[in-house]
This record gives sequence, structure tokens and C-alpha cells, in this order.
Amino acid sequence: MLSDYFRLAFKNVRKRGIRSWLTMLGVFIGIAAVVSLISLGQGLETAINGQFGASVSTDVLTVSSSETGFGPPGAFAVRKLNEHDLKIIESVAGVQEAIPRIIRIAKVEFNNEVGFEFVGSLPEKQEQTDIIYKQFNFKIDQGKLLESSDREKVVLGNDFLSEDRYGKKIFVGDTINIQGKDFEVKGFLKRASTFILNSAILMPEEDEKEILNIKDEIDLIAVKIEPSADITKVAEEIERKLRNDRDQDPGEEDFEVQTPIQSLESVNTVLNIINLVVLGIALVSLFVGGIGIANTMFTSVLERTKEIGVMKAIGARNKDILSIFIIEAGILGLVGGIVGALIGLGLSFTVSAFANSSLGENILQVSLSLPLLLGSIGFSLFIGILSGIIPAYQASKLNPVEALRK
Repeated sequence: MLSDYFRLAFKNVRKRGIRSWLTMLGVFIGIAAVVSLISLGQGLETAINGQFGASVSTDVLTVSSSETGFGPPGAFAVRKLNEHDLKIIESVAGVQEAIPRIIRIAKVEFNNEVGFEFVGSLPEKQEQTDIIYKQFNFKIDQGKLLESSDREKVVLGNDFLSEDRYGKKIFVGDTINIQGKDFEVKGFLKRASTFILNSAILMPEEDEKEILNIKDEIDLIAVKIEPSADITKVAEEIERKLRNDRDQDPGEEDFEVQTPIQSLESVNTVLNIINLVVLGIALVSLFVGGIGIANTMFTSVLERTKEIGVMKAIGARNKDILSIFIIEAGILGLVGGIVGALIGLGLSFTVSAFANSSLGENILQVSLSLPLLLGSIGFSLFIGILSGIIPAYQASKLNPVEALRK
């Protein structure tokens, strides 16, 4: 009997042809959005976690001023860090090295073209410079890295190797003008995981202070933690001492102390919010798809009133009619879910391939999740059945005599 229900349901869905496919369009879009964007989101999260672990030291925390705008750390701070703050941080137990840094946007000229780029300072002491190199996993692609004894020399991020940046390719040994002063290009960094590092310029601290007329200002402080120390406890102690020195209550700080773990959690929080927004948009599409299925089933009941009357006249019970119509609605939801999932996977791989081709690296991978696929298809089936319950109930309650008259 059940096989007969399915046979009749499939026959009726196929008979409606293009109308059935149009009915499933909303389901296609919703499921495709869920599968593609969540798969890419999970792949992006995996890539960020992997790149983060490979490119950032887990024993270095950063202290910076709270910001009032978008830009380099400290650029829009109301109260900037200074040498006094640096000494307080150095006095905290567990701190091995506190490294002041200047990170600003500067005017750059090359080949008669002008741009504005991120410029980051490197410390005067070689051991501190080495910590910065290790913290961000800076590796040289061409030329050499800067040393503490270098003056009027810079190392450029990997994006500067592009001919399009200043209309002409920059080579090691070329001269570029930064804030009105000439600097020799000593090298180019290997491509990093973030666009900011790829677009950055590294120069000696004294040179940056000179061209930007910076005195007792620090944009951020990189704090190297002793191997035996707990980075979280050290961060809490730095926060407490700076807060006491500034006479501030908890929650009113005009500075930030951030550990690598907190940075990663912040990124993951943003990704989770994006996934939730995407899921919400997809649910709206599925809701629209469900309305489409319900509308089609109501129309089908009206079109097949006489057929339902004949079925009841030859012995079909209410539950038989109810089962047939619910199965039809379920088939629309199930097929919509399967096709939508396939479309979503196709979109995921297409976007991933395009992104990796543009970046020149195999960074963004599609994260195939069987629970996600099965869950999406199952939810689509549920939406179809739910949308078909009322029309199916309406069909099952038709009076056979009245149905045959129509």
C-alpha cells in the first residue's frame, strides 16, 4: 500500500512538470545558500586558525590604546601609550621583553605615483627585532631582512612586487620616497596570511620617528612572555597595573591588552556572527519555498477535486488521501533539498577555486560536512511535509459526492 502511495505521488509531481520545478525554486536557493556559505565559512575558519597558529607567536601579547576610529593601532587613540607605560609593563613579573612599536600610514612616492601605505617600525635592538620577525613569521622572499644597524632602508610586503601597485615593478636596491625622504629597498617579504602584512612597509624605528615627527608616543607594545609564565595571568597583571596607574575602574580602560588566544576568539566570533546572518537569510528563502509548496498543493487539491471524489467512491479512506498529498509535498521538499545541496557544493568549490586563484595560494578550502548536507536535506524534507499538511488535510476531508459534481 505504501509503495502505491509513493508511486501515485511521484506520478502527480512529474505530471505538473515545470510547475514542480518552479515550486522548488525557493527551496533550491535556501538550501544552496546554507550549504555553500556555511561550507565556505567553516573552510575559512579552518584556514584562519591554521594561518594564525603558523604565523603568530603564542607567547607574545600586545598592549595598545583604545581606538576612536579605523586605522593602524594607536592612530586614533585619545590617549597614546608612552615610555612611562612601557616601564610599568617591563616591571610586571613574567615579562621577558617589552617592545615599543610605531605603526602609521605614510605617503609613499615611486615612479611619479603616490600612495598611502602602512609603515611599521622595527626596534633598535637586534634581539627585539628578531622577536617581531618571529611573532609575525616574517620571511624574506627577495633580498634581505632589516637589521638593527640599518638606516634609511626598508623591507616591503609581498604586494609591492606587483607592477600594478605603482605602475612599475619595484626591485631590490630601488629607491622609494616615504614622507619626503628616500629609502633603499632592501627586500620583499614572503606572502603572509593577511592583506595588511602584505601591504606593509618595515623600517627602523628611528627613521620612522624622524619622518613622522614622533616623540614620546607608542602605538602598541609587543610583550614577550617568559617560557615559564602563564600568558593569561601576565596579561591580567599588566592590565591591573596600567589601570591603577591611570586611576581607572574595571571596564573604563582606555587601553587594551590582548593575547593571541583572544585575537583568535575575536576572529571566530565574527565568523560565527556571519554564519548566523547567512543562516537567517537562508531560512527566509526556505520559508518562501515552503509557501510555494503550500500554494502548489492547494492548487493541486482544487485541480484534482474530481479525482479525489473518484478515489473515495472506490474505497479510498481519508488517511489514504492525506498520505498521498503529504508524500507529494515531501517529495517537493526532498528533491529541492538534494538539488539545492548539489548547487551549494558547486558554488562552494567555484568560489574556493576563484579565491585561491586570485590569492595565488591554496588557502580557502571547502569544508565538506556530511551532517550539514544531511541536515539541510532533512530540514528541506521537513519544510515540504509541513507545508503540505493543511492542503492534504483539506483534500482528505472532501465529500466524495460533492467532489464528483465538480
